[in-house]
Amino acid sequence: MSLVGPRPEVPKYVAHYPDDVRDVVLSVRPGITDWASIRMIDENDILGQAADPERAYIEQILPEKLGYYVRYAQSHTLAEDIRIILATLMKIVTR
Repeated sequence: MSLVGPRPEVPKYVAHYPDDVRDVVLSVRPGITDWASIRMIDENDILGQAADPERAYIEQILPEKLGYYVRYAQSHTLAEDIRIILATLMKIVTR
């Protein structure tokens, strides 16, 4: 596990990843924080308002997270990791 990288996902949701996306996302080490963690920090609010939270996760939240994961996996750099760490700290402080 790394400090920065796509958050590990529950295997039953990994099964919903499209094959090409799965290969890209799983090609990098998982991390504690990433852009999806920062920008989707209120996902529990979305799920709490959904009639079917699991469906909402699979159809709404997961695709957005996968977009962040793929972009990170395809273009991560040390500078990007530092930006993510700083953004995470700012989110924690200002929340």
